[in-house]
Amino acid sequence: MAMSSEWVSPERDLALELVRTTEAAAMAAARWMGRGDKHGADQSAVDAMRATMDGVQMDGTVIIGEGEKDEAPMLYNGERIGNGQPPHADIAVDPVDGTTLTATGQAGAIAVIAAAERGTMFNPGPVVYMEKIAVGPEGAGIVDIRLPVEKNLRALSKAMGKHVTDLNCIILNRPRHAGIIEEIRAVGSRISLIQDGDVAGAIATARPESGVDILLGVGGTPEGVITAAALKAMGGDMQGRLWPRDDAERELAEEQGYDVEKIIGLDDLISTNNCFFAATGITSGALLRGVNFGHDVVTTQSLVMRGRSGTVRLVEAVHRRSKLEDLEARARKLRKSRGL
Repeated sequence: MAMSSEWVSPERDLALELVRTTEAAAMAAARWMGRGDKHGADQSAVDAMRATMDGVQMDGTVIIGEGEKDEAPMLYNGERIGNGQPPHADIAVDPVDGTTLTATGQAGAIAVIAAAERGTMFNPGPVVYMEKIAVGPEGAGIVDIRLPVEKNLRALSKAMGKHVTDLNCIILNRPRHAGIIEEIRAVGSRISLIQDGDVAGAIATARPESGVDILLGVGGTPEGVITAAALKAMGGDMQGRLWPRDDAERELAEEQGYDVEKIIGLDDLISTNNCFFAATGITSGALLRGVNFGHDVVTTQSLVMRGRSGTVRLVEAVHRRSKLEDLEARARKLRKSRGL
């Protein structure tokens, strides 16, 4: 259900409020960097984000979270967040996109959140993976997920004015991508393999300074929805196609009305330009610098975006360590009060 164009007034950028939640999550998760505990990093980020959400003016419903509510202390699908006042929003959230990266101290982990008008955000249902292709503004409308890799790379190189051998393709390092990797190498394009965190990888295609030109391969469907909010603001493009892991998942999706052969574009993932995105670096990577702990202060770097205006802000913040300590205390208290 589309809302009025006055859903958020022109003077108010909701993402500037949402970035406080990703900053909180990033600082909390960064405490666990390299400690080998994915659950500890994720739980701390969730607790910090949830504790900060209450101060954001919105009536938000989590559409993309951690599945249905269970014993896990995650932001779950259907959870209501914000202070309960308008605007009414769909929320997609990943407190740590790159839990393995954080736990092992590798580059590229971020905390992310996206918001859009109520009823405009794609619900992936039972299919947790999708094929993806993402590009920046120069590649928008040029690539097609149905075409062979070689045709897409040659079309993109022509549109960008680059030799095909200069293109940098980012892809998750997974056995399922062996065929795509062979196709890329046959064309002669370069490859950046990542261990985790394809939200950051897809967004990097729209930031020239990242050196990334295209993202290819199968990744999380929820992450695709989050990415769509950012690429709408940045003028990039993305296509997807649901990728059931087995026949049972395919049958369940079809029973629920999903067309697993349909090409899913940006406007299918989020059917409005009135959307917002915020991300904060946890560990330093191509997209954002990670959290840095000083003697008395903590510094963060974030991207803040508004889809309708196309505004993209790089926010560098300095936080007093006492603020982080207060936040952690509030997060523990809130978690205890909810029995999580």
